[in-house]
Amino acid sequence: MQQNKSITEFILLGLTQDPRTQKIVFIIALIFYIGTIMGNLLIILTIKFSRTLGSPMYFFLFHLSFTDTCFTTSTAPRLIMDSISAKKVITYNECMTQVFTMHLFGAIEILVLILMAVDRYVAICKPLRYQTIMRRQVCIILIIFTWIVSFLHSIAQIALALKLPFCGPNMIDHYCCDLQPLLKLACMDTYMINVQLVANSGALCSTSFVLLMISYCIILHSLRNHSAEGRKKALSTCTSHITVVILFFVPCIFIYTRPPTTFPMDKMMTLFYTIVTPFLNPLIYTLRNAEVKNAMRKLWSIKINSESK
Repeated sequence: MQQNKSITEFILLGLTQDPRTQKIVFIIALIFYIGTIMGNLLIILTIKFSRTLGSPMYFFLFHLSFTDTCFTTSTAPRLIMDSISAKKVITYNECMTQVFTMHLFGAIEILVLILMAVDRYVAICKPLRYQTIMRRQVCIILIIFTWIVSFLHSIAQIALALKLPFCGPNMIDHYCCDLQPLLKLACMDTYMINVQLVANSGALCSTSFVLLMISYCIILHSLRNHSAEGRKKALSTCTSHITVVILFFVPCIFIYTRPPTTFPMDKMMTLFYTIVTPFLNPLIYTLRNAEVKNAMRKLWSIKINSESK
């Protein structure tokens, strides 16, 4: 990476500088991270080996769980280690790598959520054409397209970060590297870079959120033409999706669609969509989805029985 700077490392101040509170942060962050990994891994393995979860919705859920695991891994391990470390140092290259991976997997998550909404729209509003429209080859192409678009988005973000010259203080008042806290340290006028940040990440978050909410409103409106049983099942699935969308997008929009200012709650907002939401997603999708719960029971009961023999 070309280093447009005079400093070679940053110091992350973390969520708090109080030693006692840092220990609490360590315990809570560790629990959330382990829970995220185990929960999403359980969903990945269940969908991978279950014969009943072969529909496009679960194909996208598989990729959402994988993305959640990678997304939270881009920030959580460093938060956990820094909470018990006296020296919270991150090198310039590590910082830029974290910016890239956060935006890569964050963008993938956004686009996968959009694909899940499209899948539900086709399944509920165009049921007779569902198998034709959402066939396996189409789903694979959509996922590949998602990775390509997300990669381009991340390249644009890292290009902005690499433009920033750092010649003064190197203390980042955050627990991770991202463009907003880095803009505060840059020894240049960052107005235009912030405009580009809002036009890129801000537009991605806000536009996607509006499109998702409109699509789910259309889906919910169309449910009045379905049977009571079909309406109940579709409503349960859509409610899970809407919950995830709100939990993820509201903090993102708060962070990326505003002038270059920072607020005390920025850290908590970032913590919510990078660590808390990936932890909650497996709970939301399993507790409210009878098919996933039944597949888990069946799959793991077969595994336990085969091992006991």
